[in-house]
Amino acid sequence: MKIYKIAAACLLLAFATLSWSFREDLFLVSKNLDIFASLYKEININYVEETNPSDLMRNGIDAMLDGLDPYTEYVPESEIEDYKLKYVSTQYGGIGASTLFIEGKLFVNEVTEGYPADKDGVKPGDQVVKINNTDVKGKERAQISQLLRGPKGSAVELLIIRDGAVITKKLVREEIKQPNVPYSGMTDDHIAYIRLDKFLENSAQEVKDAAVNLNKQNPKGMVLDLRYNGGGILQEAVKIVNLFVDQDVLVVTQKGRNPQKTVSYKTLAQPLLPNIPLVVLISGSSASASEIVAGSLQDLDRAIIVGQRSYGKGLVQQTFNLPYNSLVKVTVAKYFTPSGRCIQALDYAHKDANGKTLKFADSLMNKFSTKKGRNVYDGNGVYPDVFVTANKLSPVTITLMNKSLFFDYANTYKKNNKTIVPAAGFQLSDADYTQYVNSIVDKDYSYVSKTERLLSDLRAEAEKENKLAAVKADLDDLKLKMLGAKKTDLMVNKTEIKRLLEMQIVSRYYYDKGKVIQAFQYDQELNAAKAILNNNNKMLAILKGEGEYKTIGSPVKTAAANRAIED
Repeated sequence: MKIYKIAAACLLLAFATLSWSFREDLFLVSKNLDIFASLYKEININYVEETNPSDLMRNGIDAMLDGLDPYTEYVPESEIEDYKLKYVSTQYGGIGASTLFIEGKLFVNEVTEGYPADKDGVKPGDQVVKINNTDVKGKERAQISQLLRGPKGSAVELLIIRDGAVITKKLVREEIKQPNVPYSGMTDDHIAYIRLDKFLENSAQEVKDAAVNLNKQNPKGMVLDLRYNGGGILQEAVKIVNLFVDQDVLVVTQKGRNPQKTVSYKTLAQPLLPNIPLVVLISGSSASASEIVAGSLQDLDRAIIVGQRSYGKGLVQQTFNLPYNSLVKVTVAKYFTPSGRCIQALDYAHKDANGKTLKFADSLMNKFSTKKGRNVYDGNGVYPDVFVTANKLSPVTITLMNKSLFFDYANTYKKNNKTIVPAAGFQLSDADYTQYVNSIVDKDYSYVSKTERLLSDLRAEAEKENKLAAVKADLDDLKLKMLGAKKTDLMVNKTEIKRLLEMQIVSRYYYDKGKVIQAFQYDQELNAAKAILNNNNKMLAILKGEGEYKTIGSPVKTAAANRAIED
């Protein structure tokens, strides 16, 4: 009886402590709101210059949220539609065309197959001068989007310039659906391939539909491509895992400071493809829901993960409605894969002296076990079972992309070649590439390399220490040598430049799907996945954790590998 009384007393004490803590939190919130409201009022009334109350408040909100993680954000009413398109829905009213600015002029970049722009003959390379009699000169990107988008069935008129001629195009907007799965199909060696770009509404159903259709062809295995997929809706990720995993299996657990935000998600249905050999492709840009799918399937030993270490976003956001049709997206929890690991890579609670977010130290990483006993680690994204070194673009290639210097040549190529071979086999000849190089000879594709920046820093330091005279000749000689080397950049980096140029050209004939198919011939991660799916012994060895596959992403091994890559 005495024990029960002690337990009851402890319970009451704990409840009282919790209640006191809660009341103290409420008092601090109320106190600081009063201070903020009073300060806001006094500035608006008394500041020497005229102030904009809305701007003041927005700056205050942004500054407050800036101290948290980058995923907690305020969304005013004016930005709600863009927010929904980015995080929730894949549908909007429009014409199915993307645009870009080049030297202050607005051009059609690509058109989507089967939508108004495509059906009415709008072409990549068309310069857009006016939209519904509104001059586009000087407009921001967001303003262009607002002009092009509108209700389904509404009219939009484009005044365009093509080959020097002024043309008017009258289009009727349709509901544009941006698929979560932009492409699915069979590879040349009979392996099913599904590319998932985002986890917005209906993404799991799209993956399911693609998987059902491909499975009818009795593939050797399946590749789910999550590279460059920044994530989306958590529940969609759970449904996708459920396509390959038995019913009532834990997929992910989210844990928040608020107990109501701690939820476990299990598979709810019988799997569609419980036994098909499965490979998941990831990259350094695969984040959030992508990592839930990859991490869960890895922990459950259901799929082999191929590619590079994922981004490491182990956080869950939830939106809350605010007055005047605005909302706030708040990070409410961290998520944990079935083994119990959180793959969050950045420690947003601690920053360095410059305010930069720090990575979790390798020494703080903990070891967990997959279903069959393989060793996996937390704190730094999902590490692939089979690592494939990523192709890093050279500075000159990045400059060509950023300055849209593939654009004109792709449009000219389309004018001069009415048809090309099927996308899967399209390649530019050496003569074509030489023609491209000649076409940009008078264009500015200069850039400052890392070596040049270091050389500039060295010159500045030498000048500070009054040693410039002693090393000036050597520094000038190095600079001349680097300038000479940069002149050959277009030939040294021919392979990667040519591949990107080919993708631009293919899109003019075969749209976005053509770009995916054409890139297969160079896809090293996909080739690695196909090699695994064609080797049953290797698949079993990886999933059982034999030999080198026993430990995945060891902090010691990966740190050494990263140092080797940097060196």
